[in-house]
Amino acid sequence: MSNLRGKVETVIEIEASPEQYYNIWKQAHHIPNVAGDHIQGVDVHEGDWHSHGGVKSWKYTVDGISGVFKEKVEFDDENRVVTHNGLEGDVFKEYKSFKPVYRIFPNPKGKGSLVNLSIEYEKLHEGVPPPDIYVNKLMVNISKDLDVHLNKA
Repeated sequence: MSNLRGKVETVIEIEASPEQYYNIWKQAHHIPNVAGDHIQGVDVHEGDWHSHGGVKSWKYTVDGISGVFKEKVEFDDENRVVTHNGLEGDVFKEYKSFKPVYRIFPNPKGKGSLVNLSIEYEKLHEGVPPPDIYVNKLMVNISKDLDVHLNKA
């Protein structure tokens, strides 16, 4: 029997500082304006935009397929980690749990940041593929769009 739990991840390099990139997630209402090809909308259901524990619903498109993802956000200010704890939405047709995580680090080369993009998940059954597409297409493309926006300033 294969393990239904797993984690997929990648690391990308961006030009924005760790603080800039981390803080834009506390202004999530701007993300559809910046990454509109990937995020078409976001609404707050509980709490507010910038606080730990806020519940948001995201409308997204990945690989031409639209979906909705409702999550409870956790902000770790000290370590610059944004965790989206999945509550409900289209991904739960295939996954029992789904947790995208953005970890932002200073780039050891000096300028910019490294962003570790990951999803911790549990599949509903063995026939479900790992959620690579959500990391390598959705999270990477959102991050690139945010980086372009942050560097226009």
